[in-house]
Amino acid sequence: MTRDEFLTAALRNPANQAIADELHRRGLPDAWLVAGCLMQTVWNVLTNRPLDHGINDYDIFYFDPDTSWEAEDAVIRELKARLGHLGVAIEARNQARVHLWYPGKHGLPYPALARSSDGIDRFLTESTRIGIRRNTRGYDVYAPSGFDDVAGMIVRPNRTSNFSAANYAAKTARWKALWPEITVLAAQC
Repeated sequence: MTRDEFLTAALRNPANQAIADELHRRGLPDAWLVAGCLMQTVWNVLTNRPLDHGINDYDIFYFDPDTSWEAEDAVIRELKARLGHLGVAIEARNQARVHLWYPGKHGLPYPALARSSDGIDRFLTESTRIGIRRNTRGYDVYAPSGFDDVAGMIVRPNRTSNFSAANYAAKTARWKALWPEITVLAAQC
């Protein structure tokens, strides 16, 4: 699968298109639509399922040096208000502040990041390491693992993340129930 084939399939989901458009209009710093909502839309295209089948939420990463909860909460509320008409769950997170709360929530260390793509790099699976954003010429696509796993419906662990075998097992079990066609690779080293 090429970049353009991936992008065309991911944008067939009208929620992905609308969110990318809104992020571009809003001008949120270093903002990307990321992860499962993109990969799972492509899986739905490949398996002829409804475009939103199995998608829990639509993740937005942005990078703002203001690491206060109040600033992030204001962005979350604004995006929910602007995108509420879509009827989907929106999860916006300032990647500049993840290191402040992640260890307490997950019990694992998390480094301070320098940009949103650093957060994309840390996703649990290789196939979710994807982000898109609108620009004046079209779209930027960030996919450090490429598109082969997405196109092949293969799920493999991302060993550069704060990998948790338990989280991987839970996530892949849910996905396998929704998309029985996927191949889940073992979590052991």
